[in-house]
Amino acid sequence: MRGIGEVSRASGLGVSALRFYDRAGVLVPAEVDPVTGYRRYGEEQILAARLVAGLRRVGMPVADIGRAVAELADPRAVRKLLDEHLRRLEDGLADARRELSRLHHLLDDEENTMTRISLPAAALAAALDAVRFAACADPALPMINSILLETGADGVLTVAATDRFRLAVAEAAATVAGPPVRVAAPLPFIDELRPLLTGDVTLILDDASLVAETAGRRVEGRPIEAGWPDHRRLVTLDSPGARRVTVDGSELRSVLRAATTVTHEHEGTRFEVAILTIDPAGELRTADPDAWAADADAHVAVNREFLLQALDAGGPGQLVLELDGPIKPLAVRGTAGFSILMPVRH
Repeated sequence: MRGIGEVSRASGLGVSALRFYDRAGVLVPAEVDPVTGYRRYGEEQILAARLVAGLRRVGMPVADIGRAVAELADPRAVRKLLDEHLRRLEDGLADARRELSRLHHLLDDEENTMTRISLPAAALAAALDAVRFAACADPALPMINSILLETGADGVLTVAATDRFRLAVAEAAATVAGPPVRVAAPLPFIDELRPLLTGDVTLILDDASLVAETAGRRVEGRPIEAGWPDHRRLVTLDSPGARRVTVDGSELRSVLRAATTVTHEHEGTRFEVAILTIDPAGELRTADPDAWAADADAHVAVNREFLLQALDAGGPGQLVLELDGPIKPLAVRGTAGFSILMPVRH
């Protein structure tokens, strides 16, 4: 048997702490002298005392410390309690980081350095859905593994995505406070935010930080520093020679899936090509590979899967396709936004 002083030295628990845990029923001495009140502990209680000391240092509640001591004969049960407490600590640290970050933002001069964009979450979700399909996932091109978020002086949030072979752009009306901003939000930030969007959303953006607040949730990130291409320069869709045709998106999807295609290879990737033309009556038609080979200048050919994705992203109902010859991009305009697809050369 060991006295309270010996147990204190062996475990790292102070004498007053041992008395406290005795009164709490967590670590009760094996013997207590009825005359002097002197406490004595069994050898097996040294391990329990050391466990209590460690759990006390990491802030475990007394009730849970008592459970751990009671389960000491079953290490698996004790480990489960340790893991549960660790998760609580990690969650608390994440909450503290978010709150401290918010306080840092409060201390910043947001009027001069940051831009706040407020809009309905549904509007932002629709804009992101209209462009996400075109985002690049190639790690060799980090500058476009992102969604561009851009504001001007017109109270509009523009979002854009590209993988070099296609570009998608959408807009959403917003309340913008602060200077114009143009930042590339990394895809993990976008993909974390998208499922949370409900009610209203506020984006707080500058060159060094991304913050989104929606329905009491907060998502934070950092912009990609590499330069994002100028999508306005890429969108050259006002050519006098461009021909526009209105189509039903659902019908065109069905036609494309049934049409005869040709397999093409570019940079080691094989894909099916959709071949389109406008007939003399002004109707959009799909053409077979033989017609494309015979008269390439009369057709525009694009990656069929890319076109199907662009039609889906264009939203329901009528879409407008713009064709400007075999070497100009094909444009798809819908209610949710527009996209352009680079042509495939015969």
